Amino acid sequence: MAKHKNLIHLSEVPVDRINAPEGSVFGGSRRRVGAHIGAQKLGYSFFSVPPGKTAFPYHNHMGNEEMIYIIDGDGVLRLGKEELAVSADTVIACPPGDFPHQLINTGCGELRYLVVSTMAYPDISAYPDSNKIGAYATSAGRPKTGFRSLYVRDRNVNYYDGEEGEQVERILKSARRGTKDTPAT
Repeated sequence: MAKHKNLIHLSEVPVDRINAPEGSVFGGSRRRVGAHIGAQKLGYSFFSVPPGKTAFPYHNHMGNEEMIYIIDGDGVLRLGKEELAVSADTVIACPPGDFPHQLINTGCGELRYLVVSTMAYPDISAYPDSNKIGAYATSAGRPKTGFRSLYVRDRNVNYYDGEEGEQVERILKSARRGTKDTPAT
């Protein structure tokens, strides 16, 4: 095969294990192709998920869109409030916004699929099953820079909650002292 920075054989892409808790319903592996061939605005990864597992929690993205193409296997797609059977050659659109989704391997063999996604950051994700919010300023596949954090959506707060203004008062006090000593011009 010809060598080029934007060309790679899938077998040359390292396999990353899904970093899931041991014994949980989450698991599988992925090959982050886009990150290895210079992709800028799209991410593309090939997933392999064993029977009875799912790669990720039920989630949505407010900024990024995903497309999933099922290569092999059978599963159930949770999409919004629906549960839809999927199999090889199924193509799925996961638009940004209120479209939570999760792909679960309900078959007897590996569920293999390709995910293509926009890579626009910052992005906010919601996790309806666990009542979490994720705030991301960089993707997980990029070098560990930027902001990535998860929060439990446990209470709504007012915009000014926790904002006591101590630093503003300190600056104003300092400025008032400075203007007393400085004559007006």
